Amino acid sequence: MNLGTHHTPRPIDDGDPLAPQREAAMFYGLFLRGHAAEDLRRDIELPKDLVDKMLQRKPYEDSFKDSIERVYQYRRKVLAIFDELVTNQKTRLRLQ
Repeated sequence: MNLGTHHTPRPIDDGDPLAPQREAAMFYGLFLRGHAAEDLRRDIELPKDLVDKMLQRKPYEDSFKDSIERVYQYRRKVLAIFDELVTNQKTRLRLQ
């Protein structure tokens, strides 16, 4: 994950079903302010090969591995929502 200097990930709140939407909206706001969508996608994404590498490490406990998998799934949700927002914006601009 490439967080750069302007993006700080929030902790995952399993009790808040709208957390992925809020985080995606934050990134979408950055997109609307001129940040490149591809740069923001890299900031959101947790690469699968990195997750797999972390999960294969022997010293980690199962609870830590479960946490890594939850973070990965959460980041995928945020990325999917962000991509939908960006696609809808591009479609809207073409229709105007």
